Amino acid sequence: MNAADSTERFSDRVADYVRHRPDYPPALLAWLRREHGVTPDWKVADVGAGTGISSKLFLDAGHAVTAVEPNAPMREAAVAWLGNQPRFRAVDGRADATGLPDASVDLVTVAQAFHWFDPGTTRREFARILRPDGLAAIFWNSRRLIGTPFLEGYEALLRRHGTDYTSVAERYADDDSMRAWFGAGWRGTTRFEYKQLLDYDGLRGRLMSSSYVPKPGHAQHAPMLAALRELFDRCQQDGRISFDYDTRIITGTLQL
Repeated sequence: MNAADSTERFSDRVADYVRHRPDYPPALLAWLRREHGVTPDWKVADVGAGTGISSKLFLDAGHAVTAVEPNAPMREAAVAWLGNQPRFRAVDGRADATGLPDASVDLVTVAQAFHWFDPGTTRREFARILRPDGLAAIFWNSRRLIGTPFLEGYEALLRRHGTDYTSVAERYADDDSMRAWFGAGWRGTTRFEYKQLLDYDGLRGRLMSSSYVPKPGHAQHAPMLAALRELFDRCQQDGRISFDYDTRIITGTLQL
């Protein structure tokens, strides 16, 4: 998959992404404060910011945030949501070409998007824009694949009906490869439990926000939704299901 393809994958899924993708646990920010000395005066570059879900986490904590996002519909959604806050701005840039000045930020964050980036060029760009000894924090919500009938049924549904689900799922890095990416600058890693409680409409929107599920008009779209309805009806409790995650975060400094 080339860079242009990955940049545009979510252009026609923005509305579902905004409404139905999960945010991130407050414990993540508390950990950065406690373990790494991050304070509200640190300037943040949120790279691959998408619709601004991760940017809002840091804005709400008092940071000045520059959202770097190459996908125009997603960037416009972030501006519509957060653009009235003076500490927020959004720029058209990529992980390997953010357009930000040298040593201009204290913290680079990437939430959910790192698996689309080229590791080598991204590492050099992050090292360039970070101040000396500035911190990079890579984090994402990793959906649990087993543990409940719903989680296991949802994974089976994606494998049965997804377009390129397996190839996308295999792009996510493990902790060892992320530690190797940071090299000598690796500082720490941890996980937090997180969940969304979703009714059927929320679950459908969460599914349709994923780039690997068939859209209306595809032969697998209607069978997939029928399977989703059956899965929800079978597993729901009080009209909701629990969509469970492990939020993983890896931190470190980067040297050119």
